[in-house]
Amino acid sequence: MLGNTFGRIFRITTCGESYGKGRGSGLAVIVDGVPPGLRITRDVIQKELDKRRPGIGKFNSPRKETDQCEIFAGIGQDGLTTGAPLGIIIYNVDTKKVHVEQYRSYRDIFRPGHATYSFFLKYGEYQDWCGAGRASGRETVARVAGGAVAKFILAREGIEILAYTKECMGIRCKEMSFEEIKNNYRKNEINCPDLAAAEKMEEKILEIKNQGDTAGGIIEIIAHNVPPGLGEPVFDKINALIAHALCSIGAVKGIEFGAGFGVGKMKGSENNDQPYMTPDGKVRFRTNNAGGILGGITNGEDIVVRIAVKPTPTISIEQISINMRTMKEETLKPITRRDPTLLGRIYAVAEAMMACAILDALYMARAYDALAKLDKKWMRLKGC
Repeated sequence: MLGNTFGRIFRITTCGESYGKGRGSGLAVIVDGVPPGLRITRDVIQKELDKRRPGIGKFNSPRKETDQCEIFAGIGQDGLTTGAPLGIIIYNVDTKKVHVEQYRSYRDIFRPGHATYSFFLKYGEYQDWCGAGRASGRETVARVAGGAVAKFILAREGIEILAYTKECMGIRCKEMSFEEIKNNYRKNEINCPDLAAAEKMEEKILEIKNQGDTAGGIIEIIAHNVPPGLGEPVFDKINALIAHALCSIGAVKGIEFGAGFGVGKMKGSENNDQPYMTPDGKVRFRTNNAGGILGGITNGEDIVVRIAVKPTPTISIEQISINMRTMKEETLKPITRRDPTLLGRIYAVAEAMMACAILDALYMARAYDALAKLDKKWMRLKGC
């Protein structure tokens, strides 16, 4: 299996499955590009992992994974990073035989909305049928661990990343400032900072859950205080890198930046963000339809991205599928653990991948600036 690494200078490589075989199964991430001398502790990683941990609340899968992490490489005897790759592992602890047998009972029937069919095409009968293997949402726990390292490094640069539920089943969060979103961050299970909208979303999700179905929605991710000048024009635009990062999350089916698809209804005079000079000689913009990115390069405004998250594909309603061994249609009503919506946990994954993309771009930009030796007036505008 290829494609398990993301990044150029700051890189994460993940491995592991939803269930795995035998004792000690789990998921791990190797993080390259970690500077030496950082006090990255287990608690730093655990704080992020707890955001996506299952088995808590009415909207999460009942799978009782504790998601406790261990840093097994890259930390010296004095508790500081050495500059070597950082290794983090999260063991699976709730993989009982009864759950394995549930998956075994329909191992050859692909679940609609899942990757089973395409995995059969790629790997044949050897594809991992137990809990969807690498195609499971559980794969993302390793991403969050790697993203926690990226967020720790970005925090030293004053860069913050927050994601939250913007919309669920047609119920939309009102427009709020970054500070308002930050103040109401994680104040409810759906992680919607508009508390009134959150209550309506939760009621709707429970209604859908009781029908044996699941709910989709939209997550907005904001990167705050990102310096201008990140991103490489043409193929490595910062928006292209972010799209790569976020669209690599299995449940993401759409992405937009700034005004997004709304620009299709705008005139140029409405869409263009007009600049102005601040008293301290910085360039800012009166609006942010561009989502903080011009020409594939950050412009100093907040990076604003929204992703469309599909409903959890496993449902309790009967569906028609195909048995890949007999090549005949069969009725499928799987019995397995699931989230009635992914929104209350996937925001942590979105934050992690956004952090990895931005930190990697920051490494590239700082390296380029060191060699380009531009006129100091341009460096001042970038905050250098």
